[in-house]
Amino acid sequence: MNTEIGCLHLFSVFLCALVSSCDKYYLDDDFGLGRSFDGIGGLSGGGATSRLLVNYAEPYRSQVLDYLFKPKFGASLQILKVEIGGDAQTTDGTEPSHMHYEDDENYFRGYEWWLMREAKKRNPNITLIGLPWAFPGWVGNGENWPYDFPDITASYVVSWIIGAKQYHDLDIDYVGIWNERSFNTKYIKILRYALDKSGLKRVKIIASDNLWEPISSSVVADSELRDAVEVLGVHYPGTTSLPEAMKTGKKLWSSEDYSTFNNDVGGGCWARILNQNYVSGRMTATISWNLVASYYENLPFARDGLMTASEPWSGNYVVESPIWITAHTTQFTESGWKYLQTVGLLMHGGSYVALTDEKGNLSLITETMTHDHSVCIRPPLRPYNVSAQNVTFYLKGSFASIKELQVWHSKFDFKGNKTVLFQNLKPVKVIEGSFSIELDVDEIYTFTTITNGQKGSYPDPPPSAPFPKTYKDDFDVQHPYFSEAPNFADQTGVFEYFTNLTDPGQHVFTLRQVVTQRPVTWVADADQTISVIGDYNWEDLMVSCDVYMETVRTGGVFVALRVDKGGGVVRSAKGIFFWVYADGTYKITSDLRGTVILAEGFSGTRAHVWYTLTLTVKGDYATAECNGYPLWKNAVPSESRKGWAAIGTSSFELAQFDNFAINANCFDIVVNTEQAFLGF
Repeated sequence: MNTEIGCLHLFSVFLCALVSSCDKYYLDDDFGLGRSFDGIGGLSGGGATSRLLVNYAEPYRSQVLDYLFKPKFGASLQILKVEIGGDAQTTDGTEPSHMHYEDDENYFRGYEWWLMREAKKRNPNITLIGLPWAFPGWVGNGENWPYDFPDITASYVVSWIIGAKQYHDLDIDYVGIWNERSFNTKYIKILRYALDKSGLKRVKIIASDNLWEPISSSVVADSELRDAVEVLGVHYPGTTSLPEAMKTGKKLWSSEDYSTFNNDVGGGCWARILNQNYVSGRMTATISWNLVASYYENLPFARDGLMTASEPWSGNYVVESPIWITAHTTQFTESGWKYLQTVGLLMHGGSYVALTDEKGNLSLITETMTHDHSVCIRPPLRPYNVSAQNVTFYLKGSFASIKELQVWHSKFDFKGNKTVLFQNLKPVKVIEGSFSIELDVDEIYTFTTITNGQKGSYPDPPPSAPFPKTYKDDFDVQHPYFSEAPNFADQTGVFEYFTNLTDPGQHVFTLRQVVTQRPVTWVADADQTISVIGDYNWEDLMVSCDVYMETVRTGGVFVALRVDKGGGVVRSAKGIFFWVYADGTYKITSDLRGTVILAEGFSGTRAHVWYTLTLTVKGDYATAECNGYPLWKNAVPSESRKGWAAIGTSSFELAQFDNFAINANCFDIVVNTEQAFLGF
């Protein structure tokens, strides 16, 4: 598309007059306005999707945050939704709860508090939402279901909202209700009562953060439920809603959407649904899962964020196309603007929406994304056609006096390397109440009266680099700013900094696994706890760690290499696992479950004693040592070729780790098929 939009306008007008081929669209508020716009947002969590962001050094961490939240700079997000951590695996990792146990409260665990503060610092008007994907085991009283005791669950959620205000001065605006299996009407009503009783009437409820039904029919039929629920929120609606949802009169949101690889096709997906969620479904907010892809790329759903920041060790990050697609709407609207009633689909494919602040400002966003260049990960996208088209927009009603519109343009080029993102073009003149333009395929335009849009930028970050081949962490942090150690990605269980006041020696500051009861979860957490770290492509390396079992007789801990899975499939992780147990035994397995045993024997290990475990692998052979003495040397299965390093426990139990070290340089390993057993 020629960037000289003034000339293009004249050409389009001439062409329309010559062949009468322009499709006509009217932007008019004389007959009232549509629904209130509630914003576009990103989701941190569900789970642990922002895990690595906190480990970035400055200025790169702040730069990423600016691209996400700073108004008139990048995505300018209007909503931030975060996970209320539940100590459970919820997609790409676990997020710590503010209440591991019933008598435990700590409102400084994890990084979501920090993230919300940073978002508010940049945009004081940003909407904050909390949603629990999982709960500590005590909430379910031993059952994998959080709603058998709804008063307990409601109190748990309310305490998180109160803590956000009391300890971080954060006002949570909405709280979500979600469980993949169903929603619980009784719980929603009890939560509303608990919020009101705690002075939190301003906090609104989104339900059911899943499907349109049965929540829509239930809200229509139940007046008490209708009063309790403010927003009907759905996940991945495919830009459509249901008549029953419209009948409720409630706000309709796509409260989780996108979840798509953030290349240009992902940008096209995002452009299409941002418009069509309202055009076809009357949804007034769309929230991306996820906010920023800040987790190891070999975990599930790699790069499914608005941008990518997964290398804190190098400082590299990538401002992906969805950031600038978001800006087409967010930099030229605010929450509370109104959609015009005159919005819809374009005659030759694509869509347009228009919004106003009811004070004379107007923003029009068009998209002409073709089918194959805008496919989202879910749901399936039915075939449709888009072709280049000449269009004329007529400004009526209070917009009739507008003489000029600012123009911002993006075009994806899937044949060459000429993609243009969020380019500011010359203003278009509105002549006698109209303007014409030729829309090509795979384009996004914003025409607006807002004059202060900006494509913000920083100098290029450092180049991408793999995880360091040598890495050490002694966890000696007396007052940690974050509760988790850098670069560790908990996949089951929660590993936190810990001050060991009972050990006056070298193990005062350690890393401790703290989850002692299986959490209430919708993802298949492993039966063991595990935290991974490093480069997934590692093959030959050594890991060493001091370990301390706190559970007498039944306790067990491990170090591991070549761990091949995490996230929701962590239960099936394979690798090379070196276990020692408090009953005086050890085991080598090729799986996290501990069922494929390569070797086992006596180690002499027991609880409440520190041991140094060392596991080394090179090629087809590995060695395992405890306190420098070899317990095992042998060949390893051929399928265990590469993966992360890891630490963990044999069950949900307390255990400590210290002086962790990795060396991924080459090693000389003596091949010896005889096993050496060591008793202490």
